[in-house]
Amino acid sequence: MKKIMFIFGTRPEAIKMAPVILECKNFGFEPVICLSGQHKDMVVPFMDFFKLKADHDLNVMKPNQSLAELTANILANAHKVLEAVKPDVVMVQGDTTTTFAGALAAFYQKIPVAHIEAGLRTFDKHSPFPEEINRQMVSTFAELHFPPTEETKKNLEKEGRTSGVVGTELIVTGNTSIDALRMAKDLIDDEAMMKKYSSIDFSKKIVLVTTHRRENHGEPLKDICRTLKKLHHEHGAEIVLPVHLNPNVKSVVENELGGVKGIHLLNPLEYPDFVFFMKKSYLIMTDSGGVQEEGPYFGKPILVMRDNTERPEGVTAGTSLLLGTKLETLYQKASELFTDVNQYQAFQKVVNPYGDGFASHKILAAVKRFLEP
Repeated sequence: MKKIMFIFGTRPEAIKMAPVILECKNFGFEPVICLSGQHKDMVVPFMDFFKLKADHDLNVMKPNQSLAELTANILANAHKVLEAVKPDVVMVQGDTTTTFAGALAAFYQKIPVAHIEAGLRTFDKHSPFPEEINRQMVSTFAELHFPPTEETKKNLEKEGRTSGVVGTELIVTGNTSIDALRMAKDLIDDEAMMKKYSSIDFSKKIVLVTTHRRENHGEPLKDICRTLKKLHHEHGAEIVLPVHLNPNVKSVVENELGGVKGIHLLNPLEYPDFVFFMKKSYLIMTDSGGVQEEGPYFGKPILVMRDNTERPEGVTAGTSLLLGTKLETLYQKASELFTDVNQYQAFQKVVNPYGDGFASHKILAAVKRFLEP
């Protein structure tokens, strides 16, 4: 039986890897799960939800670790696991430090690398940082590239990438996060969730917020917080903000928004809880790449709090608006969506450009052709 090793470490990676791991048995592959430990506290509950267990844990996290140290530790520890397991393919996802270092470790051992969500680009090496360079570097040595959209496929074609599957072009798969939503949505008990979060007034409009990007640390994050406070006071919105554990985020958010009734600063949410809040939200404000893909599945307007995005398909399709982080701009657009029904309803009519929920099948079918031509 051919072995596919999945190397990942963050919550978004886990969300996007899980459907592919679960689909492996339908193709006769043996999945091997290797966690870097990059965001262990956020990853394990999600894996429990989908009944997945790690086979290996690199356990690389240390207090105040630099990017250089993190990259080196993942590279060295992944090398040892790969030597022991000897997988036929290593699967990585997206653009994290785990993705880059894990893929590089596989390349050094001449193990084929398959890259899920390949081809995303802002063409600005400092934004997002270091993700833009991480994903570009993986594209230089991966054997299999799985672009989620036509736009990402074009980026790869311009760079001269091919699928690695003889006789085929690059395959647009859609995004595996939509697969995860399709699988999870029917498993969530909405009534139980509302009881769990009884402090939130669900009769009011809910604004779900996620923010963690390095480039938004400092003044941009303060502007985001002030926008949320104004939306709450002017429109009576209930603000739900799962606070990222990074001290650069946590300290600012708690200082700006802590103790304000109607603004709910939550611990990082387990996956089913986050899906529940996406379903219940009126609109979503985020600097997360994954949320830009997932929110449109539920027909929610996505206000992107970044200056650029590697997911322009949502902006083009009309599922998201790229707004930056300035208070005036964010507040004006959010306020319009609270008062202009026609503008709001337009978001609900747009087809999600990020897939049909069956990306995992397409990915593994291509891997099977690669390994068993």
